[in-house]
Amino acid sequence: MAMGSDVEPVDVFAARARAWLAENMSPELGGVRRDEGEEGDRRFAARARQLQRRLWDGGFAGIAFPAAYGGLGLTPEHQRAFTAEAAPYEMPRLFNVPTLGILAATLLDCGTEEQKRRHLPAILRGEELWVQFLSEPSGGSDLAGCLTRATRDGDVWILNGSKIWSSGAHRSDYAMILARTDWDAPKHRGLTMFIMPVHQPGVQIDRIKQVNGSMEFCQEFFDDVVIPGADVVGGVNDGWTVASRLLVHERAAVGGGSPYVTGAMSAGGSGRPPDLAWLARHLGRQEDPLVRQMVAEAHVLERVHEQFVARLTTGLETGYYPPAAGALVRLHLGENAVRMSDLSMRIAGPDAVAGDDDVTGLYGQWYLGRQASCLGGGSTEMARNIISERILGMPREFAADRQLPFSQVRRNELPDRS
Repeated sequence: MAMGSDVEPVDVFAARARAWLAENMSPELGGVRRDEGEEGDRRFAARARQLQRRLWDGGFAGIAFPAAYGGLGLTPEHQRAFTAEAAPYEMPRLFNVPTLGILAATLLDCGTEEQKRRHLPAILRGEELWVQFLSEPSGGSDLAGCLTRATRDGDVWILNGSKIWSSGAHRSDYAMILARTDWDAPKHRGLTMFIMPVHQPGVQIDRIKQVNGSMEFCQEFFDDVVIPGADVVGGVNDGWTVASRLLVHERAAVGGGSPYVTGAMSAGGSGRPPDLAWLARHLGRQEDPLVRQMVAEAHVLERVHEQFVARLTTGLETGYYPPAAGALVRLHLGENAVRMSDLSMRIAGPDAVAGDDDVTGLYGQWYLGRQASCLGGGSTEMARNIISERILGMPREFAADRQLPFSQVRRNELPDRS
């Protein structure tokens, strides 16, 4: 990051950003993006790429990324100042998670110089959307139980297997994928992280329809996919080190503490409905004492989370908190989101499911998907384990397979697709 007396003061930077945003960006309309089918999804992604390019052309892309890779080389304080100024405007939030906040950040930490120079400027220009291929159909939350395999064949690797719950894979250009490369090592030691183009021979992407109608999640099948050796991230059989760093960035991004994103995180850009004060006024219930109490509770939850994120972010930047502390904001966000969706349903009542306008119905859709906030970025149960073991120093949960060669670990096999 840029350091020294020649760094633009944060207040001067914020004033310059304020003027540029007013002249170049459109007002944020808010609300949840409705599923408009394939064409609507393509327009949505194209718009995000266009907005990201506009930030690049205006000199406001990658504020906290090093200048050597296309960023501005400024501080997290500069990014937070820009985020505050950008709140009223339409932003390319589709790029926030996982492209910028998780995968570009991991590439910055673990990638080779050639990988960083090849991909980071392209991401910041809006030319590359990324996806993470981690979860597997039989793996649950045990990422180290990976069954997708990569076998060396000269200068390349041959990938076979399946991943699932990959957000936006169908519209992404590149992925980071974790694969098993040594079956005789313990499960955490025989993994390798790769970069791979998403749309290439041997890759099949199936979209998953959820109960709320969203088709954001995908499952992928890999049949003899070729990956060049130059696309290994970190070391061969050291993929767990890269995955662990990725998870640190994921918890920070999902919890709202990443220094690499602008505005709220995106779950496929869907965001959240307008605030509950708006909902109460829209339904004419703003004078109801119980409704007013619930709106006040929602406001308090949001303010507390904002302050919590600010405190944790400062602590992580200064080293006061260990990297695992990102699990705190991840847990807090998940609990908050469930409570907020419950409050919205109590205020909206039947209008959330059988109202006369589409906007109010968005709260019903949000409620149907509320548990996703406790799963994405690692489940809240996993966050509690991390907090207990890595922050509070409590005894680690017993695992019988920790030191066994993975080939000896009892496991489910992938289904036969023949």
